[in-house]
Amino acid sequence: MKLIDIKNLTFEYFRRDAEGNLEEMIEALRDVSIDVKQGEFVAIVGRNGSGKSTLAKHINALLIPSEGEIVVDGLDTAEEELRLSIRKSAGMVFQNPDNQIVGNLVEEDVAFGPENLGIPTADIWNRVEESLDTVEMQSYRQASPNHLSGGQKQRVAIAGVLAMEPKCIIFDEATSMLDPQGREQIIFAARQLQKRKNITILFITHHMDEVIWADRVFVMEEGAVVAQGTPKQIFEQRELLERCGLRIPVMYEYINFLLGQGIIAAEELQNVYGEEDLIALICHKVKRNLENGQASNETKQLLNESIYRKNETENKKSETARDGILLNHVNYIYNHGFANETVGLRDVTLQIHKGEFVAIIGETGSGKSTLMQHSNGLYLPTEGNVYFEGSDIADRDFAMKNLRQKVGLVFQNPENQLFAETVEKDVCFGPENMDISRVEAQKRAYEAIRLVGLPDTIYDLSPLQLSGGQKRRVAIAGILAMQPDYLVLDEPTAGLDPASAIELLDLLKELQLKTGITIVMVSHNLVEVAEYADRVVVMSDGSKILDGATKDILCQVGKLEQAGLLVPVGIKMLYSLKQVGFDVDVTKTKQMDICGELLKLKEIFSC
Repeated sequence: MKLIDIKNLTFEYFRRDAEGNLEEMIEALRDVSIDVKQGEFVAIVGRNGSGKSTLAKHINALLIPSEGEIVVDGLDTAEEELRLSIRKSAGMVFQNPDNQIVGNLVEEDVAFGPENLGIPTADIWNRVEESLDTVEMQSYRQASPNHLSGGQKQRVAIAGVLAMEPKCIIFDEATSMLDPQGREQIIFAARQLQKRKNITILFITHHMDEVIWADRVFVMEEGAVVAQGTPKQIFEQRELLERCGLRIPVMYEYINFLLGQGIIAAEELQNVYGEEDLIALICHKVKRNLENGQASNETKQLLNESIYRKNETENKKSETARDGILLNHVNYIYNHGFANETVGLRDVTLQIHKGEFVAIIGETGSGKSTLMQHSNGLYLPTEGNVYFEGSDIADRDFAMKNLRQKVGLVFQNPENQLFAETVEKDVCFGPENMDISRVEAQKRAYEAIRLVGLPDTIYDLSPLQLSGGQKRRVAIAGILAMQPDYLVLDEPTAGLDPASAIELLDLLKELQLKTGITIVMVSHNLVEVAEYADRVVVMSDGSKILDGATKDILCQVGKLEQAGLLVPVGIKMLYSLKQVGFDVDVTKTKQMDICGELLKLKEIFSC
């Protein structure tokens, strides 16, 4: 039975200037036809601006087709009187949780939906309990959503939709603000809802590793569906995915490499469904060869060696208060002195040196963003000190304005710091408040916009007209125009498609190398961290637990997993190979270098 039936859907919207005059007509969807059966898990993928979210809003009857027809659970979305019933059948989780959180307490927010559906009180609280358990937010039941991290808010928003028990749940980039383990939990929860309750799942994403378990995948480009099939069929169309700004899951990139080098054979992949299966396959083959005496004596000797590499590179530079930014035994407590006070940071000592590219990693709620906002004085320590180039920023005579010109902050949601009428005015705002001339401010703004890779035609546009990726670039340009010495970014690639994320990270690395600017990047994505960061700081429960060179931190698989982080499959593969006695360098963290280590497998067997 078809739960969703979309036929020849076209949607056009009109862009108007500040006076309301029509500027242009934009075709957001073009002749889209999709059908989804009850109980299916369907993924819709595409880069930012491809039409994914516009399509989702049509299924939920938030938008009405310009042409074509959409029928959800037998109800036509064009019929106004049917739209409330449609929204009961098709619940939606948006990308930004702030757009759908309304309660003062977490439990009140989750109860809001079923309460408005007229569900009996006892059943409402049962649903709240079950939904919060599903997203692992039960311990925050009495917390205010305003005091939660972005990822925690997203889990609450998902719980609110789960509590309504719709026939279909639309996840519109709903995992983009979660850490990798949080994403896995939500995908697992979605699969369980599909299997146990026959709920239809529409998963809109550009993270291709999230679609592995889907029944079908639709690929969108410029408002049209350009491919559909099983995940395996879609992953085989590498050129198409790259054209659409996507990339196959990293696991499949390693599989293709191992197949191409003759290290594994296609028939051996029949029972490989996930990363652990692939690692087990490789390690089993290696162990079998070692036991059969086919390995060199040098390799055999490694069986008795310790594979655990201790962190011996704890920032060897001299840590003086005059060098860069220094957090010295910093504690921070939210709502200090009130009944609902919570610890944000616990005795953190951290030095950020000039010219570094530092990644701060940790699971949702580990204290990363709180730490970041101490770097330019948005938060002041409850205890301890923050020094900037030798001066305590809490001193009365400290020039806080100078600090915020030197340490630029880009938030996770760029729309939170874009407010001017045009892009040009927005980027000019910072330098104009630095007591420089209007001409110099404009010069800096144009140079910054060029640096972030935006075209000249964007100057006069409203920031609200831009895509998510463009907004993020404008936000960065606004900080760069102030010519800071430090650029601190909170999850800069969250919500960006793979192609846009790589472009942005390449830009940041280029800025670091060419201008000497310090980059501090808060991130959940260890694949990106491995490729770009020089140094990694690991946070857990408000404390700094690891700090050192990237190669020396990311090889500590056990500690990273204990901190709730999802270690990239390539790093885990090397770690596991060393465990079974194979001679590989576990400090290799970049994908190309990992593949170089995996080539050693050809020495002992080939398929």
